[in-house]
Amino acid sequence: MNQERVFSLRNPWFTLSVGGTIAIAVVGILIGFVWLPSANNAFGDRSLWATICSAAGAPSTWYGGANLTGPAPSDVVVLPPLRRANADATSIGRGATIATQNCSMCHGVQGTPPVTAPALAGQYADVVYKELRDFQSGGRQNAVMQAIIATRSDQDLHDLAAYYASLSRGPAAENPSSNAGPDANAVKLAMQGDPQRNIAPCAACHGQLDRKGAAPWLGGQSSVYLAAQLHAFAAGARHNDINEQMRNVARQMTPAEIDSVAKYYATMP
Repeated sequence: MNQERVFSLRNPWFTLSVGGTIAIAVVGILIGFVWLPSANNAFGDRSLWATICSAAGAPSTWYGGANLTGPAPSDVVVLPPLRRANADATSIGRGATIATQNCSMCHGVQGTPPVTAPALAGQYADVVYKELRDFQSGGRQNAVMQAIIATRSDQDLHDLAAYYASLSRGPAAENPSSNAGPDANAVKLAMQGDPQRNIAPCAACHGQLDRKGAAPWLGGQSSVYLAAQLHAFAAGARHNDINEQMRNVARQMTPAEIDSVAKYYATMP
């Protein structure tokens, strides 16, 4: 009896099976990598190649060394010390002299928190140093601060940080309104965040729950200053946060939420 080979193009069933499988694969690729991505608004106005690469999770172009557009992120990463060390008295003295001559008019002194500038008494040394470095490098913009700090040495910045960290924190910048407690939504955002909107809790980085490097203590700052900084992060006007952490959070918050969180921290010493 003559037996025809199964895996042969002369076998019509084999040919039909292979052809059908290839046709299904081609149709699936066209639907999954071309039609569906093109119909999805999330892919935006992209070329066919960019759409296919986006669906496959691959870059459409590779970085060739050209400068990227947009403001450069902060290049200053400052980690808090592993243990609390006694500050050098000489460094604190030098910092006090510089602060008295250049800083007190805007930042106030202990117990007199300013409105439009941050209160620095008792602030973490790594925070003060990082922000001063960012002002000096242009990573954070402020005409007054950059003019004052432009010619200062790195030792001057460390001395200022040591001086302000040595001071005791001042009282709350604002008193709670009437007898009502803090805004419940502000407390929730500060302590729990909003995972559905990718908003991390403020307390996870700024203290209370945990603290990340160079994240400032927010208590005692005026609500005017805090709200202004959150709005600046949301608009991209301030961009010296590492990996856009603050920008990503602030962009998800409504103006009312920004104001309520700012008032919550303003009533905290």
